[in-house]
Amino acid sequence: MNNIILFDGECNFCDHSVQFIIKRDKNAVYKFTSLQSEIGQEIKRKYQVPEHMDSIILVKDDKCYFKSAAALRISKHLSGGWKLLYVLSIIPKPIRDYFYDILAKNRYKWFGKKDHCMIPSPEIRKRFL
Repeated sequence: MNNIILFDGECNFCDHSVQFIIKRDKNAVYKFTSLQSEIGQEIKRKYQVPEHMDSIILVKDDKCYFKSAAALRISKHLSGGWKLLYVLSIIPKPIRDYFYDILAKNRYKWFGKKDHCMIPSPEIRKRFL
């Protein structure tokens, strides 16, 4: 299992983030699954992800990345200038995650929750586990 992004399937911001990644992942590097799905739960168990972790999670090269580390590693493979965001990795992780946590803590309040999932096209559906 590699290049898998786990996301909060109930979060509007997370859904928009997945759509953003899909549009800029020209080589279809990433596959997606929600944290709430059976596969998402299985991956969390396999990598011993803490139960309370509801951050974006990236599984790459048999390692698990959370929060800002996941977001920045994902940006490395996106088209356009987005890959330049990876340079922010030089900022110490506690500082990056502090700002990530502010967004994560307020994401439902600021962006809302979903009542239903998007229905992807057949081509995009292949990228969901």
